[in-house]
Amino acid sequence: MKTNRRTFLAAAAAATGAVTILPYAARADGHASDVFETNAGDITVHPVSHASFVMETPLGTIYVDPVGAAGDYANFPAPDLILITHEHGDHYSAEVLTAIRGEAHLITNPAVNGMLPEGLAEGAETMANGDATSWNDLQIDAIPAHNTTEERLNFHPPGRDNGYVLTFDGFRVYISGDTEDIAEMRALENIDLAFVCMNLPFTMAADAAASAVNEFSPSYVYPYHYRGRDGGTQDPEAFAAMLGEGIEAKMGGWYG
Repeated sequence: MKTNRRTFLAAAAAATGAVTILPYAARADGHASDVFETNAGDITVHPVSHASFVMETPLGTIYVDPVGAAGDYANFPAPDLILITHEHGDHYSAEVLTAIRGEAHLITNPAVNGMLPEGLAEGAETMANGDATSWNDLQIDAIPAHNTTEERLNFHPPGRDNGYVLTFDGFRVYISGDTEDIAEMRALENIDLAFVCMNLPFTMAADAAASAVNEFSPSYVYPYHYRGRDGGTQDPEAFAAMLGEGIEAKMGGWYG
């Protein structure tokens, strides 16, 4: 499925200030999708923009941090499950959720759950760091996501935001949310596919992200959420060059 060309989210720009736009070769992918063969069946990943993506899976279509505009998702199957990592405008939009949710099951961290409007709050599930749940035979674990550098703690304080690990039949997906290279990330095991953020001053630099990824060693990793502020944009190709043997970077077209 070919997705539409999209620009960086206005909400994110308003929240974080001006962003740096670099002419990465990865942008030429134009939001290209990737298919991963698993024991459960094919999983297709559609990058949307920045931190937002869609996964078509044998258990249903999963939207992660859908923001921007409802029309950005018009060419995708309707969601069956929506995951929200935290409250920032480049990850959570009540307006977009209201427009696209339909009958989808919604899972958020506690902070977002507390701000959901009435129509979205009905039936929404809350997961805090360390919680586990299941949906349609999919195991979902909420992983901590937070800053560790003192001057960045106000962006993502410990205990508030989620990353997620999704366990299909023989295939495990890690979604970092916004975080630095915390111990819980480094301790992950048997991850097949990872989505790892990197931008400054909000999360971490590419070298820190690569160091953490090399430690938990997924088979595939998408560098995403890599535009930053005041020169803090990270180069996904530089990140890819720092990965160890056996880890394949999937660039996606996050800003095409």
